[in-house]
Amino acid sequence: MDYIQYELKGPVAEIVLNRPDAHHALNEQMLFELKEACEKVSESEALIVLLRGTGKGFSAGGDIRMMTSDHDPDPDQFRQLMDTIEAITLTLYEMKKVTIAAVHGAAAGLGLSLALCADIVLAEKNAVLAMNFIGIGLIPDGGGHYLLKKRIGEAKAKKLIWSGKKLSAEEAAGMGLLDGTFNGEPAEGARPYVETLLASPLLAMIETKAIFQSLHIDELKKVLVLERSAQERMRRTKDHQEGIRAFLEKREPKFQA
Repeated sequence: MDYIQYELKGPVAEIVLNRPDAHHALNEQMLFELKEACEKVSESEALIVLLRGTGKGFSAGGDIRMMTSDHDPDPDQFRQLMDTIEAITLTLYEMKKVTIAAVHGAAAGLGLSLALCADIVLAEKNAVLAMNFIGIGLIPDGGGHYLLKKRIGEAKAKKLIWSGKKLSAEEAAGMGLLDGTFNGEPAEGARPYVETLLASPLLAMIETKAIFQSLHIDELKKVLVLERSAQERMRRTKDHQEGIRAFLEKREPKFQA
Protein backbone atom coordinates (compact mmCIF):
# COMPACT_ATOMS: atom_id res chain seq x y z
CA MET A 1 0.00 0.00 0.00
CA ASP A 2 1.23 3.50 -0.83
CA TYR A 3 -0.92 5.69 1.41
CA ILE A 4 -2.12 3.47 4.26
CA GLN A 5 -0.09 1.48 6.73
CA TYR A 6 -1.49 -1.09 9.10
CA GLU A 7 0.19 -3.24 11.69
CA LEU A 8 -1.00 -5.95 14.05
CA LYS A 9 0.73 -6.19 17.42
CA GLY A 10 -1.07 -8.93 19.29
CA PRO A 11 -4.31 -7.48 20.64
CA VAL A 12 -3.57 -4.01 19.22
CA ALA A 13 -3.83 -2.96 15.58
CA GLU A 14 -2.84 0.38 14.06
CA ILE A 15 -4.22 1.92 10.88
CA VAL A 16 -2.06 4.84 9.81
CA LEU A 17 -2.89 7.48 7.21
CA ASN A 18 0.33 7.98 5.29
CA ARG A 19 0.11 10.69 2.63
CA PRO A 20 1.78 13.49 4.60
CA ASP A 21 2.86 15.54 1.58
CA ALA A 22 -0.86 16.10 0.82
CA HIS A 23 -1.93 16.44 4.47
CA HIS A 24 -3.54 12.99 4.13
CA ALA A 25 -6.11 14.32 1.67
CA LEU A 26 -8.24 11.32 0.77
CA ASN A 27 -8.13 10.55 -2.94
CA GLU A 28 -9.55 7.45 -4.67
CA GLN A 29 -6.46 5.31 -4.15
CA MET A 30 -6.07 6.26 -0.51
CA LEU A 31 -9.74 5.57 0.19
CA PHE A 32 -9.52 2.18 -1.51
CA GLU A 33 -6.42 1.29 0.53
CA LEU A 34 -8.11 2.48 3.73
CA LYS A 35 -11.13 0.29 2.98
CA GLU A 36 -8.85 -2.71 2.45
CA ALA A 37 -6.91 -2.04 5.65
CA CYS A 38 -10.09 -1.59 7.71
CA GLU A 39 -11.49 -4.86 6.41
CA LYS A 40 -8.30 -6.78 7.19
CA VAL A 41 -8.05 -5.30 10.68
CA SER A 42 -11.74 -5.98 11.30
CA GLU A 43 -11.20 -9.66 10.47
CA SER A 44 -8.08 -9.91 12.64
CA GLU A 45 -7.88 -11.10 16.24
CA ALA A 46 -6.97 -7.63 17.51
CA LEU A 47 -9.29 -6.21 20.19
CA ILE A 48 -8.07 -2.59 20.08
CA VAL A 49 -7.62 -0.49 16.95
CA LEU A 50 -5.80 2.86 16.78
CA LEU A 51 -6.45 5.14 13.81
CA ARG A 52 -3.95 7.98 13.37
CA GLY A 53 -1.97 9.98 10.84
CA THR A 54 1.73 10.56 10.22
CA GLY A 55 3.53 13.87 9.72
CA LYS A 56 1.84 17.12 10.66
CA GLY A 57 -1.83 16.17 10.76
CA PHE A 58 -4.64 13.63 10.73
CA SER A 59 -6.48 14.39 7.47
CA ALA A 60 -7.44 17.47 5.48
CA GLY A 61 -10.50 15.59 4.19
CA GLY A 62 -11.39 14.64 0.64
CA ASP A 63 -8.79 15.52 -1.97
CA ILE A 64 -10.00 18.75 -3.59
CA ARG A 65 -8.57 17.62 -6.93
CA MET A 66 -11.29 14.99 -7.14
CA MET A 67 -13.82 17.83 -7.21
CA THR A 68 -12.36 20.05 -9.95
CA SER A 69 -13.81 20.02 -13.44
CA ASP A 70 -10.88 17.98 -14.79
CA HIS A 71 -11.11 15.36 -12.06
CA ASP A 72 -14.79 15.41 -11.04
CA PRO A 73 -15.93 11.77 -11.26
CA ASP A 74 -18.60 10.68 -13.72
CA PRO A 75 -21.76 9.11 -12.22
CA ASP A 76 -20.28 5.60 -12.16
CA GLN A 77 -17.06 6.83 -10.57
CA PHE A 78 -19.05 8.87 -8.04
CA ARG A 79 -21.06 5.79 -7.06
CA GLN A 80 -17.87 3.76 -6.66
CA LEU A 81 -16.32 6.52 -4.56
CA MET A 82 -19.38 6.71 -2.30
CA ASP A 83 -19.49 2.91 -2.06
CA THR A 84 -15.91 3.00 -0.77
CA ILE A 85 -16.55 5.81 1.72
CA GLU A 86 -19.66 4.08 3.07
CA ALA A 87 -17.85 0.75 3.38
CA ILE A 88 -15.06 2.42 5.39
CA THR A 89 -17.57 4.15 7.67
CA LEU A 90 -19.57 1.00 8.37
CA THR A 91 -16.48 -1.16 8.87
CA LEU A 92 -14.95 1.30 11.34
CA TYR A 93 -18.25 1.77 13.16
CA GLU A 94 -19.19 -1.92 13.39
CA MET A 95 -15.80 -3.44 14.22
CA LYS A 96 -16.03 -5.87 17.12
CA LYS A 97 -13.12 -4.06 18.70
CA VAL A 98 -12.60 -0.95 20.79
CA THR A 99 -11.49 1.74 18.36
CA ILE A 100 -9.49 4.88 19.11
CA ALA A 101 -8.90 7.85 16.80
CA ALA A 102 -5.92 9.99 17.80
CA VAL A 103 -6.09 13.30 15.94
CA HIS A 104 -3.26 15.78 15.59
CA GLY A 105 -2.91 18.82 13.34
CA ALA A 106 -6.07 19.12 11.26
CA ALA A 107 -9.04 16.78 11.02
CA ALA A 108 -11.40 18.29 8.47
CA GLY A 109 -14.39 17.22 6.41
CA LEU A 110 -14.35 13.52 5.61
CA GLY A 111 -11.26 13.17 7.79
CA LEU A 112 -13.29 14.29 10.80
CA SER A 113 -16.17 11.97 9.86
CA LEU A 114 -13.78 9.02 9.86
CA ALA A 115 -12.31 10.00 13.24
CA LEU A 116 -15.81 10.23 14.73
CA CYS A 117 -16.47 6.59 13.77
CA ALA A 118 -14.20 5.59 16.65
CA ASP A 119 -15.42 4.67 20.12
CA ILE A 120 -12.82 6.95 21.70
CA VAL A 121 -11.85 10.19 19.93
CA LEU A 122 -8.75 12.00 21.16
CA ALA A 123 -7.01 15.13 19.90
CA GLU A 124 -3.63 16.73 20.49
CA LYS A 125 -4.08 19.99 22.37
CA ASN A 126 -3.15 22.12 19.34
CA ALA A 127 -5.33 20.18 16.88
CA VAL A 128 -8.02 21.87 14.79
CA LEU A 129 -11.26 20.11 13.86
CA ALA A 130 -13.77 21.28 11.25
CA MET A 131 -16.78 19.82 9.44
CA ASN A 132 -16.12 22.28 6.65
CA PHE A 133 -17.95 20.87 3.62
CA ILE A 134 -20.13 24.01 3.58
CA GLY A 135 -17.19 26.08 2.29
CA ILE A 136 -17.37 24.28 -1.06
CA GLY A 137 -21.15 24.02 -1.19
CA LEU A 138 -21.35 20.38 -0.10
CA ILE A 139 -22.71 18.47 2.89
CA PRO A 140 -20.92 16.08 5.26
CA ASP A 141 -20.58 12.49 4.10
CA GLY A 142 -19.04 9.40 5.66
CA GLY A 143 -21.93 9.42 8.13
CA GLY A 144 -20.96 12.87 9.41
CA HIS A 145 -24.56 13.92 10.14
CA TYR A 146 -25.23 10.84 12.27
CA LEU A 147 -21.86 10.87 14.01
CA LEU A 148 -22.09 14.54 14.99
CA LYS A 149 -25.69 14.15 16.17
CA LYS A 150 -24.71 11.16 18.29
CA ARG A 151 -21.98 13.10 20.05
CA ILE A 152 -23.32 16.65 20.41
CA GLY A 153 -27.03 16.53 19.53
CA GLU A 154 -28.93 17.65 16.46
CA ALA A 155 -29.10 21.40 17.17
CA LYS A 156 -25.35 21.79 17.80
CA ALA A 157 -24.52 19.46 14.92
CA LYS A 158 -26.60 21.51 12.51
CA LYS A 159 -24.99 24.77 13.60
CA LEU A 160 -21.50 23.27 13.31
CA ILE A 161 -22.21 21.94 9.80
CA TRP A 162 -23.78 25.20 8.63
CA SER A 163 -20.94 27.36 9.98
CA GLY A 164 -18.02 25.12 9.01
CA LYS A 165 -16.37 26.54 12.12
CA LYS A 166 -12.82 25.49 12.99
CA LEU A 167 -12.74 24.14 16.53
CA SER A 168 -9.75 24.02 18.82
CA ALA A 169 -9.25 20.78 20.74
CA GLU A 170 -10.39 22.59 23.87
CA GLU A 171 -13.61 23.75 22.19
CA ALA A 172 -14.28 20.32 20.71
CA ALA A 173 -13.74 18.63 24.07
CA GLY A 174 -15.97 21.17 25.80
CA MET A 175 -18.92 20.40 23.53
CA GLY A 176 -18.48 16.63 23.85
CA LEU A 177 -16.95 15.97 20.45
CA LEU A 178 -13.80 14.51 22.06
CA ASP A 179 -13.18 12.01 24.82
CA GLY A 180 -9.82 13.47 25.75
CA THR A 181 -6.79 15.50 24.72
CA PHE A 182 -3.08 14.81 24.77
CA ASN A 183 0.32 16.39 24.18
CA GLY A 184 2.84 15.16 21.63
CA GLU A 185 2.61 12.48 18.97
CA PRO A 186 -0.68 10.62 18.47
CA ALA A 187 0.73 7.14 19.12
CA GLU A 188 2.17 8.30 22.44
CA GLY A 189 -0.92 10.33 23.27
CA ALA A 190 -3.13 7.29 22.84
CA ARG A 191 -0.82 4.99 24.80
CA PRO A 192 -2.41 5.55 28.27
CA TYR A 193 -5.84 4.75 26.83
CA VAL A 194 -4.52 1.62 25.12
CA GLU A 195 -2.81 0.46 28.32
CA THR A 196 -5.99 1.02 30.34
CA LEU A 197 -7.98 -0.98 27.81
CA LEU A 198 -5.43 -3.83 27.84
CA ALA A 199 -6.02 -4.14 31.59
CA SER A 200 -9.81 -4.17 31.11
CA PRO A 201 -12.32 -6.95 30.32
CA LEU A 202 -12.32 -6.11 26.63
CA LEU A 203 -14.68 -8.87 25.52
CA ALA A 204 -17.38 -7.58 27.86
CA MET A 205 -16.78 -4.01 26.66
CA ILE A 206 -17.12 -5.09 23.04
CA GLU A 207 -20.41 -6.87 23.81
CA THR A 208 -21.76 -3.63 25.28
CA LYS A 209 -20.61 -1.78 22.16
CA ALA A 210 -22.39 -4.30 19.94
CA ILE A 211 -25.67 -3.89 21.84
CA PHE A 212 -25.63 -0.12 21.46
CA GLN A 213 -24.67 -0.38 17.80
CA SER A 214 -27.51 -2.78 17.07
CA LEU A 215 -29.94 -0.11 18.26
CA HIS A 216 -28.61 2.53 15.87
CA ILE A 217 -27.02 0.86 12.84
CA ASP A 218 -30.17 1.24 10.73
CA GLU A 219 -30.12 4.99 11.39
CA LEU A 220 -26.49 5.26 10.27
CA LYS A 221 -27.23 3.29 7.11
CA LYS A 222 -30.20 5.54 6.34
CA VAL A 223 -28.03 8.63 6.85
CA LEU A 224 -25.43 7.24 4.43
CA VAL A 225 -28.12 6.77 1.77
CA LEU A 226 -29.43 10.30 2.31
CA GLU A 227 -25.92 11.79 2.27
CA ARG A 228 -25.11 10.07 -1.01
CA SER A 229 -28.28 11.35 -2.67
CA ALA A 230 -27.83 14.90 -1.39
CA GLN A 231 -24.12 15.00 -2.22
CA GLU A 232 -24.86 13.97 -5.79
CA ARG A 233 -27.31 16.88 -6.11
CA MET A 234 -24.95 19.35 -4.45
CA ARG A 235 -22.12 18.48 -6.84
CA ARG A 236 -24.21 19.94 -9.68
CA THR A 237 -24.98 23.27 -8.00
CA LYS A 238 -23.49 26.66 -8.80
CA ASP A 239 -22.61 27.00 -5.12
CA HIS A 240 -20.31 23.99 -5.34
CA GLN A 241 -18.68 25.25 -8.53
CA GLU A 242 -18.11 28.64 -6.90
CA GLY A 243 -16.80 27.03 -3.72
CA ILE A 244 -14.22 25.04 -5.66
CA ARG A 245 -13.15 28.08 -7.73
CA ALA A 246 -12.80 30.18 -4.60
CA PHE A 247 -10.73 27.48 -2.88
CA LEU A 248 -8.38 27.16 -5.85
CA GLU A 249 -8.12 30.95 -6.20
CA LYS A 250 -7.60 31.33 -2.43
CA ARG A 251 -10.46 33.78 -1.91
CA GLU A 252 -13.77 33.89 -0.08
CA PRO A 253 -16.62 32.27 -2.06
CA LYS A 254 -19.54 34.40 -3.24
CA PHE A 255 -22.54 32.13 -2.89
CA GLN A 256 -25.90 33.15 -4.35
CA ALA A 257 -29.28 31.69 -3.38
